[in-house]
Amino acid sequence: MTAAPHPAPTPPFDPELGAALAALGEGAREPYTPGNLAARLARDAAARPRPTVHELRADGRFDVVELRVPGPPGAPELTLVSARPTGTTGPLPLLYYLHGGGMIMGNARSVVPQLLRAWAQPLGMAVVSAEYRLAPGARYPAPLEDCYAGLVWAAEHAPELGVDPARIVIGGKSAGGGLAAALALLTRDCGGPVPIGQLLLSPMLDDRGDTFSSHQMAGVDTWDRTSNATAWGALLGDRRGAPDLPPHAAPARATELTGLPPAYIEVGSAETFRDECVAYAATLWRSGGQAELHVWPGAFHGFDSVAPHAALTLHARETRTRWLSRLLATPVGAPGTPGTPGTPGGAGAPGGAGTVATSAEIPSAPDVPGATTLSGAPDAPAVPGTARAARR
Repeated sequence: MTAAPHPAPTPPFDPELGAALAALGEGAREPYTPGNLAARLARDAAARPRPTVHELRADGRFDVVELRVPGPPGAPELTLVSARPTGTTGPLPLLYYLHGGGMIMGNARSVVPQLLRAWAQPLGMAVVSAEYRLAPGARYPAPLEDCYAGLVWAAEHAPELGVDPARIVIGGKSAGGGLAAALALLTRDCGGPVPIGQLLLSPMLDDRGDTFSSHQMAGVDTWDRTSNATAWGALLGDRRGAPDLPPHAAPARATELTGLPPAYIEVGSAETFRDECVAYAATLWRSGGQAELHVWPGAFHGFDSVAPHAALTLHARETRTRWLSRLLATPVGAPGTPGTPGTPGGAGAPGGAGTVATSAEIPSAPDVPGATTLSGAPDAPAVPGTARAARR
């Protein structure tokens, strides 16, 4: 895509969001670069919340455990944070969630309080948050392999988790949204649990940094093209921008998106990721799939964290919840949903017409059955091997 003229006019920030961002000072938009990356990651690790399991239980309102489960073959064990409202019975639908942080930072626990308040409690859902490995210490496909291993484990151990393997939603924000999109592609291409939906919040989809919005918002968005290039470089090394990079590494590389679950995609109009997210929704529609797209006017990357009480933030959160509520109310196997959700080896049927909107403690887990390496797609991550899950 042709680069935007420089300087390009930029969409104005929503007044409430812009005021909240300005209050943080210029440091809030300091880009990540190869030169400052190590220091910035150390600073983030020290500042980012990592609540204890006791704190996550919120005085008994939620049942929360942290599990160690098998990772991919030859890789370390994977940590999953599993949570659900206290006192809920029967198998619950599961939100399998992947935290944000540009593939280079973040942790599984930090996102759990918001997931429990926003969705687990009001919608009667269980939540599993995965602690996938981060770049640059672990490059592609390691983070995606971890996400896949955790999803397979959760589906295979649904009875112990008290969840319904036929009603799994995968989701994430920023890097986590990109990983969720890649995970949906991977389960379609290589087999595995078939999710009923994908919740993609400002997903990080395109390693090339060539869209109009990536140039337009340079130096303006909280996560601009310099930070994005640094993060993708940490994940992919010299493969960033390579013509043969597979869609599992960067989902925007996919030219057809048939057989995927319905998607909720949101992004801000004043955001680096705007055009890649809009293009991804359009590719889903061209492929006969279902996507609900929201482009929030005047929103920058991470607007809801910077201004949690702004009117636009509240509207966006309500809209996400309504989509999840409608998705969970749809009978399994209905038109527009995958044909065999939760079944390892299944591949979802193509979705229906696209839509657009512009505005209980868990018992110790048994041994995980052995599995073989996936094949049939470029750079396919491996299925987790045999090991025992541990609680802590």
